[in-house]
Amino acid sequence: MTDIVVVDYGAGNTHSVRASVAQLGHTSVVSADPEAIREAPYVILPGVGSARSAMDHLSETGAAEALRQRFDAERPILGICLGMQLALEASQEDGGVKGLGLIEGLVVRLETSRIPRLGWAEVEPWAEAFYFAHSFVGESPYTVATSEGLCAAVRKGSFLGVQFHPEKSDVAGRKFLDQCLSLA
Repeated sequence: MTDIVVVDYGAGNTHSVRASVAQLGHTSVVSADPEAIREAPYVILPGVGSARSAMDHLSETGAAEALRQRFDAERPILGICLGMQLALEASQEDGGVKGLGLIEGLVVRLETSRIPRLGWAEVEPWAEAFYFAHSFVGESPYTVATSEGLCAAVRKGSFLGVQFHPEKSDVAGRKFLDQCLSLA
């Protein structure tokens, strides 16, 4: 049996996420099937892409509702970069997009000297550096970690979302993914 569903929203970094979880000994499949999303032991909502096209795809396939049902059932979900942002209530990206609404918060355009924000940066209070690639960032009362004063992670119930890319973060990223997947 596949132990991880990497949610298909028509884009995303599914290949690198699957390669990373395979290195840790897990099997995975890319799917937008609502039943697979509800029933899998663990679900990853990957990063990379456009908020509007991702939400449109999730809604059209029934995956959006399946993710909400999974969250309500307190089943684990990891959101990576755009996947974390999609879990919030809304995004300013693409002229404004309604999110999944799993976690209170809004995604706003970065107001920093470098956009997109690319590269390695320390995450506090975790004292680890991870790889970031983003032009938008979440603002949420459920922020549990920051990087350079920006939201780096949110957590509520069974959902953990990170702005960084653990699948591109070498040893620290593998350690992070392994810890997440061991809790499933």
